Amino acid sequence: MDTESKDTARARVDQEHGAQRRRVLAHGPGPDLDWRVRIAGLGRYLPQRRVASAEIEQRVGLPAGWALQNSGVAFRHWAQPEHERASWMGAQAARMACEQAGIAVGDVDLIVNASGSAERAIPDGGPLLQRELGLGRSGIPALSVHATCLSFVAALELAAERIHHGRIERALIVSSEIASVGLDFDSPEVCTLFGDGAAAAVLERAPDGSPSRIHRIAWRTMGEGVEITTLRGGGSWRPPLGPLTTPADAVFSMQGQAALRSGIRLVPYVMRQLGLDDRAARDGLRWVAAHQASRAALDVIAQIGFEHARMVNTLEHTGNCIAASIPLALEQGVREGTIRRGEPGVLLGTGAGLSGVGLTMTY
Repeated sequence: MDTESKDTARARVDQEHGAQRRRVLAHGPGPDLDWRVRIAGLGRYLPQRRVASAEIEQRVGLPAGWALQNSGVAFRHWAQPEHERASWMGAQAARMACEQAGIAVGDVDLIVNASGSAERAIPDGGPLLQRELGLGRSGIPALSVHATCLSFVAALELAAERIHHGRIERALIVSSEIASVGLDFDSPEVCTLFGDGAAAAVLERAPDGSPSRIHRIAWRTMGEGVEITTLRGGGSWRPPLGPLTTPADAVFSMQGQAALRSGIRLVPYVMRQLGLDDRAARDGLRWVAAHQASRAALDVIAQIGFEHARMVNTLEHTGNCIAASIPLALEQGVREGTIRRGEPGVLLGTGAGLSGVGLTMTY
């Protein structure tokens, strides 16, 4: 293809993308889903080892205070995988969530492992979590939903829809992440950002008279950004013993600025689909629980303008815990009173791929 033809093709693609974006933005939000579902209990587990940013800065030769200033993280927790396996961590959070909900762990109809990192390639984390909970003979359906940092929201939608339509009464969603095993210590923005942790939620049908609801869900994926945040190894493309596999394939890589720019481009669609594209609509929200992607990402969310909403921030003391970040923010918000029963709020985030998501709900 000659240069002129390439330019013509590129212009046509750009024109098509622009037309698609205009169609998407012209389409307003759908009706309120009004799913009568509530979060009945929340739980968390943070590994015993608490790692100060100063320790990492000294290890990789960064100036003191660099991590807090650039990544927004002062402390994070790193697991000891021989003792704190992902399924074990998830089970601790799940038991706490069930206790708060006033149920036994076996009183659920569905177990969803909603994690961006895997304990094993096979089986998926659902059966591992089920066994760790002592339910290995229960027969309770257990499966995994993997949408990187947005896995919890994806699992929440899946389980809530089943509850709303009467297929199940109660579900347990668990996000348990060990990011520390795949950090690139030659990349300051990666090694200072991520932490390990687990969080769980019990979902159930909201009782009569309860204000709890799930209202709207918006999801948008732009697959052209798959290389912006990636871990190449472990799959069929770069298997552990593959002839083309290199040590670099075993660590997570991230183009921070590119991820931020791509995430910002997803914001107009998500906000419009949620019916939150004007300030008056956002004024009705009372809380925001966002994926703790980075300091810059949280600043972008704050700049959208949620004047009457309380923002939950866990980043400084836990780091970016991949899919566990959003449920950790929910758990902290409820525990500290930032998120209160009967108040409307929103879950927001971006994930590798690149995807953006928003979910409005009345807690």
